Amino acid sequence: MKCFKAYDIRGRVPDELNEDIAYRLGRAFARTVGTGAVVVGFDIRRDSPALAKSVIRGLIDEGRDVIDIGLCGTEEVYFHTFHRQVAGGIMVTASHNPIDYNGMKLVREGARPISGDTGLRDIESMVERNEFGPISTACGKITHNHDKSAYIRHLLGYIDAEAMRPLKIVANAGNGAAGGVIDLLAANLPLEFIRIHHEPDGSFPNGIPNPLLPENRAATADAVRRHGADFGVAWDGDFDRCFLFDAQGEFIEGYYIVGLLAAQLLHKHPGAKVIHDPRLIWNTIEMVRLAGGVPIESKTGHAFIKERMRAENAVYGGEMSAHHYFREFAYCDSGMIPWLLIAERISKTAVSLADMLAERMAAYPCSGEINFVVEDARAAVAKVLEHFAGQNPSIEHIDGISADLGVWRFNLRSSNTEPLLRLNVESRGDAELMRAKTRELSALIQQ
Repeated sequence: MKCFKAYDIRGRVPDELNEDIAYRLGRAFARTVGTGAVVVGFDIRRDSPALAKSVIRGLIDEGRDVIDIGLCGTEEVYFHTFHRQVAGGIMVTASHNPIDYNGMKLVREGARPISGDTGLRDIESMVERNEFGPISTACGKITHNHDKSAYIRHLLGYIDAEAMRPLKIVANAGNGAAGGVIDLLAANLPLEFIRIHHEPDGSFPNGIPNPLLPENRAATADAVRRHGADFGVAWDGDFDRCFLFDAQGEFIEGYYIVGLLAAQLLHKHPGAKVIHDPRLIWNTIEMVRLAGGVPIESKTGHAFIKERMRAENAVYGGEMSAHHYFREFAYCDSGMIPWLLIAERISKTAVSLADMLAERMAAYPCSGEINFVVEDARAAVAKVLEHFAGQNPSIEHIDGISADLGVWRFNLRSSNTEPLLRLNVESRGDAELMRAKTRELSALIQQ
């Protein structure tokens, strides 16, 4: 089925994903996870409540009790799944996809991800066959529980709120689900929030919230400068990612935030392990080692990062795409914990975000991720490797290809979720070299 992807479910509504498929998925999910209740939540998209209702009906028809947590962010489903120690969780969300899309993210007990090689293919097969038989004679019950207090207490546990000084923060919820959580946190923090695009609105009047796209950053950047804020935060629709802007309104590449958060968590957990993706690595490795930690490289993608974190008992995992994972959050990704930690650090040190990162960005300038639509990804990669073969690069195949040429390196990989080839380039302290090599690689890929 078209809506079943490598890590989750995503498709155009109603031709690729609809209420019938959602109902069948509920029944299939019930047969896949262990015994016990299932948490269900949904994002702000207009068709999300109906899809969630169909999922719930499928679960109940299989005899499962359901805890309906209503409108929420993806991490709230993760939280309630591990906090309540239930069988699993289903989040209805399309995150940053186009407005006519929707999808689902699935986890089993302990908020462990269900992806292609951990049960998602079995669920897909059951949904396709649609051979569920009679409804259970012992139908499940629904509990509607929209209380966020335990989740808010958990988030506040990562920081020392009483020791923080007042900061002014621009918060751009993108008309997604983050606004309500910001309001609840604000009541417990000595912070002034400048709220923009704050109200949940499934029509997305200000565009689909995806701050990773440069064209979607202006509203946050302008508000930071206009209000003289200490920094800005913008979220995608289901707020499993957050994106940071410094006091000048400059967007901060997620790569540098990984090293910053790693160092901060290692201060609290000396000698711990940190997992990172292979796209951009030099700054992260150096910052982790300087903080006394152990950097470990993992294949890109939440399922791989979470699996490696569990295996290594890592305190933190970070991807340059603004996914940040925390051991105390059941190794799951959160879009709320990162900015709280940054706010705490700025508050305690009185050092601005720009000043924290200026030296790091100069030491390891990077291109940011550049996406290319190519007819034959393998041929494009082979062409690039042939071009640089004479320079004897050190090649790794952890995820796509990573080529280390001493003073600069690049990673080139096919997307796991889209028909794209993704390029990242970094250098050791030479921004012009990084830009030149980025141009050279871009030309090769597009030939």
